[in-house]
Amino acid sequence: MTFSLHAFNSGDTAFDVMAAGIEDARPHPTEAALVQLGQAMMTELLDVVGETALEDVQAILAESLIGAFHSAAGRIEREADRARDRMRVLERDFDGSELADTELQEATLKARSADVAQMAAELIRDAASELYTTQTGDVWTAWRGSRRGTHLTAAQLEAKQALRGIEARRRAEQDPGGPIVAFRAAPMADTAADANRIFDALNWAKAQWPDMALATTGAKGAEKLAIRWARQKGVKLVLAKADFERHGKAAPFRANDELLALQPACCLTLSHSLDDARADGSKPFGPALNMAQQAAAQGLRHMAIRQRPH
Repeated sequence: MTFSLHAFNSGDTAFDVMAAGIEDARPHPTEAALVQLGQAMMTELLDVVGETALEDVQAILAESLIGAFHSAAGRIEREADRARDRMRVLERDFDGSELADTELQEATLKARSADVAQMAAELIRDAASELYTTQTGDVWTAWRGSRRGTHLTAAQLEAKQALRGIEARRRAEQDPGGPIVAFRAAPMADTAADANRIFDALNWAKAQWPDMALATTGAKGAEKLAIRWARQKGVKLVLAKADFERHGKAAPFRANDELLALQPACCLTLSHSLDDARADGSKPFGPALNMAQQAAAQGLRHMAIRQRPH
């Protein structure tokens, strides 16, 4: 399979423009080509594995494929961080010499190139993840000095801009950007009846807080449905995953503590399935009840998701 290579024009995406600014004789793939690559790999995997004896491990294989690009993006980001550390050292010790200027240019180019490569890996990851959700209904989520010299050269100015840019981007990624709505629900609450009421509740929350972020643990079932809603609505997601290796059986409740530490504007809970057939004989989901109790104790707004009144 071949993909068209980058050619800068006015219709390019943010990635294409960022890639075009890299001084490399080799062209970058376009964003469209990277998205196509992610979709093609996931499509091929699902087509080959589906309806075979490997179907039982389809989710593991698909999520491992997505996770591989997520891991690659993280490794590339660490390379960029090391280059930025080098940039900071060079900028701090800059003495105005040609050698220092050249070294700073090289470190800046390395960091910028790594930023583009990281974005490329994330584009492939996200394309594969979105197609996986579309095809299967499942949702993949990630685990968790002074300057010498008397004037600024072009290299110093570019370095400063690059450093400011990455710091601003990271602050934006870490900042939910608006009120947080926490959601905790039973894993078994994943029927059509549950989905309808979960989406009703989340749509209500978004009407109340248009710039809301959704906070959840990402547990299977109902919380995966909520994550799908967030992605469809373009709502920022904050994950507080339960760490069973560290906290054992207390992990779901420690995750609640993390969610509540965000001081959510509202807590939504669903302690059992709203489907009568599934709810019969089942116990309420303890962590959802715990979230409701803690929210009340802390004076936080709480709403339990219930069936529509008949």
